Amino acid sequence: MEKKATSNETQPLTSKRGTSDCNEGEDCKENGLLIRSPKSALRLMEDGNKVHPGQGDKEEAAQISNGYSGVQSSGMGEVEDAQCTATVAMTTTTTTTSTTCGAEGQQQLMELEDRETWSKKIDFLLSVIGYAVDLGNVWRFPYICYQNGGGAFLIPYTIMAIFGGIPLFYMELALGQYHRNGCISIWRKICPIFKGIGFAICIIDLYVASYYNTIMAWVFYYLVSSFTTELPWTSCTNAWNTGNCTTYFSKDNISWALHSISPAEEFYTRQVLQVHRSNGLDDLGGISWQLTLCLLLIFIIVYFSIWKGVKTSGKVVWVTATFPYVILFILLVRGATLPGAWRGVLYYLKPEWQKLLATEVWVDAAAQIFFSLGPGFGVLLAYASYNKFHNNCYQDALVTSTVNCMTSFVSGFVIFTVLGYMAEMRNEDVSEVAKDMGPSLLFITYAEAIANMPASTFFAIIFFLMLLTLGLDSTFAGLEGVITGVLDEFPHIRSKRREFFVLGLIIVCFLGSLATLTFGGAYVVKLFEEYATGPAVLTVVFLEAVAVAWFYGISQFCNDVKEMLGFTPGWYWRVCWVAISPIFLLFVTCSFLSNPPELRLFDYNYPYWTTVVGYCIGTSSIICIPLYMVYRLVVTPGTLKERILKSITPETATEIPFGDIRMNAV
Repeated sequence: MEKKATSNETQPLTSKRGTSDCNEGEDCKENGLLIRSPKSALRLMEDGNKVHPGQGDKEEAAQISNGYSGVQSSGMGEVEDAQCTATVAMTTTTTTTSTTCGAEGQQQLMELEDRETWSKKIDFLLSVIGYAVDLGNVWRFPYICYQNGGGAFLIPYTIMAIFGGIPLFYMELALGQYHRNGCISIWRKICPIFKGIGFAICIIDLYVASYYNTIMAWVFYYLVSSFTTELPWTSCTNAWNTGNCTTYFSKDNISWALHSISPAEEFYTRQVLQVHRSNGLDDLGGISWQLTLCLLLIFIIVYFSIWKGVKTSGKVVWVTATFPYVILFILLVRGATLPGAWRGVLYYLKPEWQKLLATEVWVDAAAQIFFSLGPGFGVLLAYASYNKFHNNCYQDALVTSTVNCMTSFVSGFVIFTVLGYMAEMRNEDVSEVAKDMGPSLLFITYAEAIANMPASTFFAIIFFLMLLTLGLDSTFAGLEGVITGVLDEFPHIRSKRREFFVLGLIIVCFLGSLATLTFGGAYVVKLFEEYATGPAVLTVVFLEAVAVAWFYGISQFCNDVKEMLGFTPGWYWRVCWVAISPIFLLFVTCSFLSNPPELRLFDYNYPYWTTVVGYCIGTSSIICIPLYMVYRLVVTPGTLKERILKSITPETATEIPFGDIRMNAV
């Protein structure tokens, strides 16, 4: 991000210094010194003795001592013959400027200069942490950890984080901060033929928004239902309960039969989801008006949090990103004081070393760290693009990745201390209590445990409020990835039209979520979560890593990082970006495709045709990549070889801050 000059600020263009007399409000140069006025941030005043370089001199004249080119680039739109250029020619004692910018070029440059930035560095950090730390940290990591060897699982998890997840996380932050573009237009500056990756990312984000916010609606329903003296999932006397409803914590001596169901499970399945009114994906049933209203309120909160850009969302995350940690600490202390908590902790961390020999454990570790950190959704590119140019994104990547991983680890203690308590109360083994996975771990198992604690209403409210804030951060981020990508690609709808565009996007996401609001909506959510996003986003990030490391060039990328941070990434990062991280992604993708999960939710087994539908939904996003490649080669003039070379060569340079002028990196 450029710095605003004071009235006496000078920017040396050569090693020689001299005196200069300037009129107020004007720019002038003397003896190789360009003096900027605050009233002329976008003008280069030509010298009275200006010299226009000839065609043969342009290449030499365009170079200046810091390795930047003086060619102005808008960074917007496709390459055109009538491109706005400005050439700064340098000699030891004279400065030559040739400007051929039209009104359109000036407008595009003004849009670049007016790009907003984070108000404070902490706004960016909290936004990234809020995005990376979501509901999956609370329910997915603890379950995968104890399922794959307890404490032994931390070994493959850490290895996959060091050599796969964190390098990719760092790469996306650096790309976004240097090129200052969203997920679509950034590819013109990297490798244009891969621009389809940006469109694929936007479609994936819309798919995620169509089901992830429905889970938030479930959380909101629970939150509203918690404002009672007695939580509705504590007894079997409600209208939705069946004859099989049995409470573990009843004072009466009640035996648990084969078909017994806890009141928490019946509240979740029969009152919130109402899955008993659906026969499966081929008969979803009607739409739940309660969940529809909850989702509408969620989207209203989201809209007024992101409609103005990072200036507003950066303030909201001060609450939504920090509040969960306060609640996690309270729940951790409360769980540690419950009887039997130690049983859950032992079950959580007890290592089973023999499981390290199983391939699926390493696949689960790789998938968990990847989806936890979240590269490939365009969010890191978007958030980093609003950073100041010399922000230390290397430090940011290490800090936010560490916070994310530690949050997952601590969340396991929060969950398993309560599971140990439930096992103690039921007089069962922890493995019997901890058999639920995914959302059921939160909405059934943990909710039931809270309901039987002292001050259950208080702990239920803060628990579901924590889940709500965790989810809101990720929703802000996912939609901002789409918004930034589209607005950077079509800058004419930025400025005053952003609010209307965001409103339209929210409406599209709401309408796209209607299928998940039906009585069988939970089946749709499960299908989207497993098939629509998983393989697609893995493929996207694999191609992104290949495009940056092998087409854009690892040397060029490292030079970009050096321009921002002042140091070049070491061999560890280079090796990870070139080989280890792509292999890591290819390993996870191939493992998933070779052994797709067999979907089952409650008592419903997904038929084979649903797997085909899931793959079709996932393919609908990544198909943008080869389609754009074909389109690019068709519309590019020249022979096939010339078309390929043009398609893999960056179209536009990236503007680099240089005093009050934005120079183009070459």
